[in-house]
Amino acid sequence: MSNKINHSMSLAKPDALEISNKQKVALAIGLIGLFILVLAFFNISFPNRGLFLTLSLGLISTGIIVYSRDAYLTKLEGIKNDGVWFKSISSRGALGWGLGIILTLFYIVLYFFPQYLGLGKDGAENTGLVALFDPLSKLLSGRAASQWFVYGSLYTVAIIAFGYKFILKYRHNRYQQIRTISVMFFQLGFAFLIPEFMYVMNSDLPYYDLKSVWPLNYYIFDEWSVNGFLSNGNIGLALILFGIISIFVITPILTYKYGKRWYCSWVCGCGGLAETAGDSFRQLSSKKMSAWKLERWLIHTVLVFSIVMTVAMVYTYLGYDKNDFWLTRGVFIMLVIGFLTLVFAGVMFFKGKELGKDAKYGAIGYFVVIALLLVMHFTGTTEHVFLVKGSALRSTYGIYIGSIFSGVIGTGFYPILGSRSWCRFGCPMAAILGFQQRLFSKFRITTNGGQCISCGNCSNSCEMGIDVRAYAQKGENIVRSSCVGCGVCSAVCPRGVLKLENDSMEGRINPTEILLGNDVDLMDLVNKK
Repeated sequence: MSNKINHSMSLAKPDALEISNKQKVALAIGLIGLFILVLAFFNISFPNRGLFLTLSLGLISTGIIVYSRDAYLTKLEGIKNDGVWFKSISSRGALGWGLGIILTLFYIVLYFFPQYLGLGKDGAENTGLVALFDPLSKLLSGRAASQWFVYGSLYTVAIIAFGYKFILKYRHNRYQQIRTISVMFFQLGFAFLIPEFMYVMNSDLPYYDLKSVWPLNYYIFDEWSVNGFLSNGNIGLALILFGIISIFVITPILTYKYGKRWYCSWVCGCGGLAETAGDSFRQLSSKKMSAWKLERWLIHTVLVFSIVMTVAMVYTYLGYDKNDFWLTRGVFIMLVIGFLTLVFAGVMFFKGKELGKDAKYGAIGYFVVIALLLVMHFTGTTEHVFLVKGSALRSTYGIYIGSIFSGVIGTGFYPILGSRSWCRFGCPMAAILGFQQRLFSKFRITTNGGQCISCGNCSNSCEMGIDVRAYAQKGENIVRSSCVGCGVCSAVCPRGVLKLENDSMEGRINPTEILLGNDVDLMDLVNKK
């Protein structure tokens, strides 16, 4: 313990909470495991790669587990957000910025310079960090590792190890435990193991993460992917149909019943990493009104870009002659415009009044998409779309959205922008689910303003930048497109003010003006209750 005299009269301790000797040992164990990966990165050759890989991942996991057990099992069950703003790593201090820079550099190398990780080119053997993972890759699928296998392995270990930490931290809340086990299961099984086993059964099938829905798996509709699925008979066709059904049937039904939390907080790997490894940074999300405005414009701009790019990708490999295939470019564009028009007309007719001024912005987005599709159709040629070569256009979405935004910024900036900056500002899947949640989902977070003591725990813990306390103080239901239903705001509330509920659509959105009593007939309000 420090012998420094503390002259502060603050009730909150102004210094970072000191860690125990056991936690220091756990950190040392984890750093030794990480150091093995660093040595491999610098192309240090190990005599037995399988042994050293097991040792490395085992030490990292052991360090996280031992640290977590000493940090949380030595305390009573309950809220554990003390000290987060006094620690350098979790309050944008020097350690936080250092970690952010390291993560960002790792993602840049992963996406754009995999040769520095040791990826062999043109059939050459792997070296460095990628070679260290060769034994595990050959054990699961019989092939050498790639940079994506390395990333997937580390990603899975992070979710499982830090998921255990999250379960201990929120062991007083059954909802948090169950959903954390869920994301651990889907990451390990559906994102990591099943694709490897699918390769063993049929090596010609393109990679397919069964839990990843368009527009996250933007590659499913690319020409090489479609051809790969169709050339593998019924199983390939079934996977394409499953992807389409997931978009138009499964997703809307589950969102209607449970809100977007069924995916963003229970299934999605991006959300899973944010909730587990990123939990220490959740308080860093900005709650400013300016951030909310930026969020709404940015995420829906990305969604428009995603829709146009996906249509453009499919458009580039369709023909003009209906004798070759009935789905020509002209028919495809007409079907897309017709579907978007049907959705837009339905929303305006049934929800236009409820959306208010947001309806105007929705109309702007709709007309921008239609205009871009028409320009693409009437200016496109056999090889060019938007005056750009088709092959270059098909890679645009993957580079700017799949790589730079979701990886380099989305995860690399955890210690700077918070753990869900990608989910909040850039994920087109979150935008679609948020649109559905706002319009026709039964999910809402109810509040009891009379019991709120304005402690701010809820707003501090919201990784999506929602000022939950402002809703709670007014007793207003939280029905926000961005809310992923993680429920941490409810878990850290000392008064039980917040509850995650599924109920009828009636009364789901209760405007502030009614609860504040502005120009309201109180008897009418009581009778409606």
